[in-house]
Amino acid sequence: MAAPTVTARVKPSGFKLPDGYRSTWAFALKPAIQLWEKTVKPPGVDGGAAIDQTTMHNDAWRTVAPRSLKTLTESSFKFAYDPDAYPDIIAMVNIQQSITCHEPDGSAIAIYGFLQKVEFDPLEEGKQPEGTATVTPTNYDPVNNIEAGPLFVPAAGT
Repeated sequence: MAAPTVTARVKPSGFKLPDGYRSTWAFALKPAIQLWEKTVKPPGVDGGAAIDQTTMHNDAWRTVAPRSLKTLTESSFKFAYDPDAYPDIIAMVNIQQSITCHEPDGSAIAIYGFLQKVEFDPLEEGKQPEGTATVTPTNYDPVNNIEAGPLFVPAAGT
């Protein structure tokens, strides 16, 4: 029986983000929407649950295999807002478009997706009104009718 090989960790090169400031979202349908990002959660990647490969011929271990397809995970952001943005929010919910997450180093992740929901926090004295928006990736180009994963644009000089 073959054993897995041990791989040494190599010191990474490159640039690690020192701070989460300034991260923003841009919606193709309304790039100047009156929302001011306070926290930003970029999209992640999920490989899905493992596929069970166990049979009656296994001796000591259950075996699994990875799936073939990946899912771009939901993203969200917390924001301050102008109440005048409400009609724009209503107009954009469930409308597929290009949406860009801008990272602090100047890099960007553009996805096809839609604004799934917007929830507002309770209004209270002494606290800035805030809300939370959820962005759902579709990985589908609605203009060309094809599968389209995220586009990563690195920051200049990286």
